[in-house]
Amino acid sequence: MFNPRYFREERVEVLHALMRDHPLATVVTNAHGRLEANHIPLFLIAGKGRKGVLQGHINRNNNMAVDHDRAYEILAVFQGPMHYITPSWYVARTEGGKAVPTWNYATVHVHGRLKTTESSRWLRNHVTALTDLVEGDRPTPWRVEGAPESFIKGQMKGIIGLEIAITSIEGKWKLSQNRPDAYRRSVIEGLTAENETEMAHLMARVIE
Repeated sequence: MFNPRYFREERVEVLHALMRDHPLATVVTNAHGRLEANHIPLFLIAGKGRKGVLQGHINRNNNMAVDHDRAYEILAVFQGPMHYITPSWYVARTEGGKAVPTWNYATVHVHGRLKTTESSRWLRNHVTALTDLVEGDRPTPWRVEGAPESFIKGQMKGIIGLEIAITSIEGKWKLSQNRPDAYRRSVIEGLTAENETEMAHLMARVIE
């Protein structure tokens, strides 16, 4: 992706945090010369392999893994906070009203090699770990073991496991770093006024 130096985020712990906080990834594969995209929650295991691995699963009727040409890597895109930035938040501070809209966002692009598994043990460990990740902050988290065992086993027969060995990872935090502090502060004020606190806090951390 186009990624000027002032937007690049290279701290691995920051990239991993976004991937864990926003696990629903757009996974792009090469199916017989045609690009295909599927939207799959992916669970990061940072300590496995050279650069970590991503684990996920798909419906058994989804041909994504079968059709993917293994000569090519896959691309998984994790989309973090994003928001439209209106010139009305800063145009009064811009000489002559010379300002245009933009869009601020944080994203992580991961390339990797795909393999599949139908191991019942692997699938059980995966769905348990993924569920614990996304349910962890809820007041009364749902647990896999809370459902009847026969039901869980039946559900797992309908899925195939995915494991993506990460070969490269790239982050882009487009948060108005190429603008003066006064501009960024006025954008933060506008975001806060519209209760877009996640993006406002992200921008504030860049200024600090």
